[in-house]
Amino acid sequence: MSHQSIQQELQNCLNKGAGREALSLAKDLAAFGGTPPWMVIAKLCNSSGHHIEEEDALMHRLKEQRSDLGAISALAELKRKQDDRRAAESFYQLGLGTVAQMPNPPQAVINWISRAQDYLKEGKDVYSNHVLDHLSKSGIDLAKTSPQVQEAFTLLTGQSELFLQQPNMFFFPGLPHRAWFERKEFDWVEEVESYTEAIVDELSDIIGNANSFEPYVQGQPGRPSPNNPLLDDPSWGAGYLWKSGERQDALADKVPSAMKALEAVDMPLITDRAPMALFSRLKPDTHIKPHHGALNTRLICHLPLIVPEGCALRVGAETRSWETGKMFFFDDSIEHEAWNRGTADRTILLFEIWRPEISLEDREALTILFGAISNFNDTA
Repeated sequence: MSHQSIQQELQNCLNKGAGREALSLAKDLAAFGGTPPWMVIAKLCNSSGHHIEEEDALMHRLKEQRSDLGAISALAELKRKQDDRRAAESFYQLGLGTVAQMPNPPQAVINWISRAQDYLKEGKDVYSNHVLDHLSKSGIDLAKTSPQVQEAFTLLTGQSELFLQQPNMFFFPGLPHRAWFERKEFDWVEEVESYTEAIVDELSDIIGNANSFEPYVQGQPGRPSPNNPLLDDPSWGAGYLWKSGERQDALADKVPSAMKALEAVDMPLITDRAPMALFSRLKPDTHIKPHHGALNTRLICHLPLIVPEGCALRVGAETRSWETGKMFFFDDSIEHEAWNRGTADRTILLFEIWRPEISLEDREALTILFGAISNFNDTA
């Protein structure tokens, strides 16, 4: 048949509502380089209950135009009616991605967005329950598996978001993307924690001294100011014991218990950089916005000292609340934020340690490397 005769025969089928016959002719027409009315054919096949042919027509339309929301939504609804959840979700997700490119979607599309989102949300629960049921029948209690398996499950089922190391200054490759570390992993924790009460007593004598704390976020002379809403704001205050590798005698001499506790810790020794240790004070109604630290070669350690209700720290996908005298350890190169929604100041002892996975040999090399970074302006 010629191109013209195929077109004529196709039109006759459309006029008669013969969707299946029209589909066959449409494929012939496409082979000649024509543009068949795939959506019209799909609607005819749908009306006559020929859903295999309907899907065929819709898929042909998507091959021509992947962003055709009409074809995408029709396929999503078709798969939904067929109870093929995974396929339906894939088309809903494609559709939502397509709609995201529309500057001003019409009301009908907005309604469809809500329907798609509701289905996808329901699907997370269905999928989660399916996986849990399968694990249970296999004799596996998810709650008793490792933190890594539990996190993998929440990522798989869409219950949490993936957060990776994104240091803004230096990245050391090969380290696990792990947000939190646990107290039991460090043999010196109990000794440091044993000083909590004594440190709190020492703090009571200096906490009201305005000269003991400075804004944590400050600009540097001759440099662009940090883009941080807490710039030069004492709501997030720092009382330094060690700063840029130098002991801050004015405050350190007033808190001998804190300095004694730090002696139990193998803190980095890096020219112009470390040790770094301070009292971090967060006033009520203060929010440290999500951000990333400079390095992924360290862990930030918190010894909570004064912790009112309403204070918490989120690192990656997990949020934890401080408890006086119980230490926290986290990788600050992973997105994190903190807040004080209470009615009193929150104060912790904050310091850094090497990531435990980094070998002594690599620590020595990194110490020299960081020193080179620090003195770049002096030697350039």
